Amino acid sequence: MSKNLIVIGGGAGGPSAAAEAKRADPSLTVTIMEQGEHVSYAA
Repeated sequence: MSKNLIVIGGGAGGPSAAAEAKRADPSLTVTIMEQGEHVSYAA
């Protein structure tokens, strides 16, 4: 059975937590939910 992670919030912490979770378990399905039009990221 596959594992899913839903991250609420697209500020700096949300994508960072999602990336860390994906690094820890590459088979994990990650979905980020953001109310606004853009998700935060740092180049």
